[in-house]
Amino acid sequence: MITFYDWAEYQSNMHSNKIAITDCSLNKKISYKELNLSACKIAKFLQTRNIGYGDRIAILSKNHSIFFELQFACSKIGSIMVPLNWRLTANELTFILSDCEPSLLIVDDCFETIARELKSLLPNVVLQFFNSDEKPNEFQENINNCPRDFKRVTLTLDDLIMIMYTSGTTGHPKGAKINHKMQLFNAVNLSGIANLTSKTKQLVILPLFHTGGINCYANPVLHQGGEIIIMREFDPTFALEAINSDLLAITHLFAVPAPLQFMMQHPDFNTTDFSRLTNVGVGGAPCAEIIIKTWQSKGIDVIQGWGMTETSPAGIFLAAEDSLNKIGSAGKSVLHTAIKIVNKDMIPVEPNQVGELLIKGPNVTPGYWRNERATQEAFYKGWLKTGDLAKFDEDGFVFIVDREKDMYISGGENVYPAEIENILYQLDEIAELAVIGIPDKKWGETGKLFVVLKENRELPKEKIIKHCLNNLAKFKIPSEIAYVAELPRNATGKVLKRTLKEIRD
Repeated sequence: MITFYDWAEYQSNMHSNKIAITDCSLNKKISYKELNLSACKIAKFLQTRNIGYGDRIAILSKNHSIFFELQFACSKIGSIMVPLNWRLTANELTFILSDCEPSLLIVDDCFETIARELKSLLPNVVLQFFNSDEKPNEFQENINNCPRDFKRVTLTLDDLIMIMYTSGTTGHPKGAKINHKMQLFNAVNLSGIANLTSKTKQLVILPLFHTGGINCYANPVLHQGGEIIIMREFDPTFALEAINSDLLAITHLFAVPAPLQFMMQHPDFNTTDFSRLTNVGVGGAPCAEIIIKTWQSKGIDVIQGWGMTETSPAGIFLAAEDSLNKIGSAGKSVLHTAIKIVNKDMIPVEPNQVGELLIKGPNVTPGYWRNERATQEAFYKGWLKTGDLAKFDEDGFVFIVDREKDMYISGGENVYPAEIENILYQLDEIAELAVIGIPDKKWGETGKLFVVLKENRELPKEKIIKHCLNNLAKFKIPSEIAYVAELPRNATGKVLKRTLKEIRD
């Protein structure tokens, strides 16, 4: 029996010898037959250890084919994959692991040190290391020696395939539940938007723990029977070399604005042959006009989009033909998806009036893992409240104007000031503080910290940065620090962060 969501097995039967994945760091090509066989063996390995339906399997790894081998193994036996952000500290990862309680934590050998630290903090976590250079260790040999006769579990579209943790407004991450329905509709939507086919060859430069990495467009490409070319991690020199390669013949690329800008600034950009690259998708943050124009000048369609982990992620997209005449717009909703913009009374607003963006459809999460309160707060009569303030123009195009929840996006990563503020309040010298997002040429946005010190106390910037480095991922650390006498507040005492954004010194 081939279930409709087991893309690896379907494509293996359709064209078994076609290449599914090229892993550049290993100089290795994996056919659909090999991908499916590996997924079958992993499924069997898990079942022999009594891991099955509903059990979570966490993975801490840089980009590697094992992400997809594990994902399709989970599709076969009903387990749930939990990709972990390797940029997080041990303390941050400890909360996530405590929340999802994985039966197994699969670890890239380059993260052995932090994995051992996690094991000391969470003794019940079972570790399995794999060698990223493919030299077989005990774990990999056990999988290779497994038969493929796993016991398939019948699943529905509502069953979970992943839990993806996003930063929470309270300082604790929330596990967005990703079901098979979300992945299927995301694949269908993006295949149409980006013209993904069995001939597509996509360069994957974003981290696979990120929804933009694994679902834009990697999973949709595999759904169509195309090929993904995986970079271990982004490097502009290598990315341009890959695009320039006749052998790889890359047709598609998806990124957040920062990597596109890094490639533009690279000395090899103007000598790179872009003739095979037909499509560049960009999301995660607003894309500057200069980036769009530069890539379009190479004869490449630039498709912009808005989405969230909770929307799998495609929610709104701006077609290439509208990229310049609707500059600054996120576009219109993807197929099978409804959006509306409402005021505080949940009444739809008129064009050019600002309100909160709501979204509804089969691509939207059913809620958050073991967090009913967050789930209830996130929805209104079946509509997901995005927390983004937006407006429609007269033609129905969406413009994101602000983020109600104060979140900002740095290099494609969501950053919530509350999390940083909670960490910094551990410093005794601080009386008050606030973190805001400010524009940044390199990362799109970065953090700025405003500090009010206690009377007769001193706190060097170096101490603040050191405390952040010990407790936060680097992308969350504010790049600017300002000492102020007081924070602006409204009549109710709430810090006026919009006022802070006007302070540039």
